[in-house]
Amino acid sequence: MLWLWIPGAVIFLIVLLLWTRVGVRASFGGEELRLDMKFGLLRLHILPAKPGKPKAEKPPKEKKKKKKPEEEPEGAAKKPRLSFTLEDGKDALRTLLPPLKRALRRFGRGIRVKPLRLSLVLSGLEDPAAAARAYGEIQAAVWGGMPRLERLMDIRDVYIHTDVDFLAEDTAVEGEAGVTLRIGTLLAMGFGLAFPALRWFLRWRKRCRTRPPKPEKKPPENPEPEEPKPENSAA
Repeated sequence: MLWLWIPGAVIFLIVLLLWTRVGVRASFGGEELRLDMKFGLLRLHILPAKPGKPKAEKPPKEKKKKKKPEEEPEGAAKKPRLSFTLEDGKDALRTLLPPLKRALRRFGRGIRVKPLRLSLVLSGLEDPAAAARAYGEIQAAVWGGMPRLERLMDIRDVYIHTDVDFLAEDTAVEGEAGVTLRIGTLLAMGFGLAFPALRWFLRWRKRCRTRPPKPEKKPPENPEPEEPKPENSAA
């Protein structure tokens, strides 16, 4: 019967959507950044933006007088100001890193990184010792961390080059990276991170409410009088 085809078609479309790959591809070098978004077989160019048509100039509008802010009564409750501190960042890492590792172990092979090309040439003109030390730390992080990432994710077309130029004034960075994953993988990882992220967000909001406000800077009570400017004597 015809009505039996409707649930089958809906299930087929849902499975097709969950297996569709989405992602981004970025290339950068110097001050230029190119960013493209991918949805299945479709590609959407994001950066650099295409130049638009010049807009016609509008006549200048009359400036409206700004109203003075009304002073709040002393007993009124002030809204808590949201602020992010280093301790908040550490708490976020402690909360989100374990579920993120579990999600990568379960669904990481559904994430495809292709390509992954990076060239980093450190500047060593001002401080050669610091540049050499940074080069060693970067080398250890790259070659110690890449095997772990390759076990967790599908990484292809890898090229990483690091060096030090003791005559260069600025550090040169250029590269290209593309990351895609199935929508089903994205939803599964999102559900695994949603509850830990919500718990951290509620704790952060609570800390913002109890955090003492920063003292406001007050103008000096007795400002020094300005010295009178000498009048230009007529010749």
